[in-house]
Amino acid sequence: MATRDPYSVLGVSRSASADDIKKAYRKLAKQHHPDLKPGDAANEERFKEISAAYTLLSDTEKRARYDRGEIDPSGQERHAGFGNRGRTSRGKAYSGTADDSFFGGGDDWFSDLFGGGRRRPGAAGAGMGGGSTGGSTGPKVRGSDISYSVTVPFVEAANGSKRRINLSNGKSIDVAIPPGTENETKLRLKGQGLPGMGGMPNGDAIVEVHVESHPFFTRQDGDIHVEVPITLNEAVLGATVNVPTISGKVAVKVPPGANTGSVLRLRGKGVVNQATKQPGDQYVKLKVVLPDPPDAELVKFVEQWAKTRSYDVRKKAGLE
Repeated sequence: MATRDPYSVLGVSRSASADDIKKAYRKLAKQHHPDLKPGDAANEERFKEISAAYTLLSDTEKRARYDRGEIDPSGQERHAGFGNRGRTSRGKAYSGTADDSFFGGGDDWFSDLFGGGRRRPGAAGAGMGGGSTGGSTGPKVRGSDISYSVTVPFVEAANGSKRRINLSNGKSIDVAIPPGTENETKLRLKGQGLPGMGGMPNGDAIVEVHVESHPFFTRQDGDIHVEVPITLNEAVLGATVNVPTISGKVAVKVPPGANTGSVLRLRGKGVVNQATKQPGDQYVKLKVVLPDPPDAELVKFVEQWAKTRSYDVRKKAGLE
């Protein structure tokens, strides 16, 4: 996703604190969220770039690895070799680990096949227990697995989606992202890895899913949480307001006398559990917001109102 330096994308320095990075992300995400500019493809790409940059820098381990030059701005490994042929715009493939490259490294690939010694195809069979190679049918080895990664927006991961990846054998396939997929979930594609030898099966493709952060949704197991601002008159008098969910906006009744911190529960508006097939809930936390700039008539009214009425909210909360 993000090919530029994530610090530059968010407009922060490399020494920025986690809080600074979060503030920069929220500011940019609110400016460029697709809901604010429907149909603006350039703005949508900018939002994806911002989200991918925050996904990397908000992860302490990934940020440290990026700063050391171990991963690139999209969060992918910076190493060359056979597995790198699987790069796509949304993911990159690499085979095995640092000690499991296709042709070399440590005890090389062929020594594993022939029982020790650094041999290559065509070498004498003395390393195979000292016997003759006559009548040998060749080694039998299962194909190696290949790892890939894809990045998916928060809402698409919650609702289910598809991502196309290019395999190391040149084929392109669509990977189904199941509804409710969590960050760093690994999907196994049977037989889509490196070919086996001697009639043994192919390895598998292991696809790790990275879920982007969302500017206002957060997830706890199957439940979605969101904070929604309401006006003073909506809080005092009650109102019906539109609230975003992962499946679209819904109308929600705010009861009269609602306060900052009041929580409304929307049943069944969370993430579907794949085991039980039951959806979680969405919790809407209300936040009362005063007019900005302050309204002169409201200020005058409250001054008069306060002369004959008062209430001690801090004492009630146990802060005094």
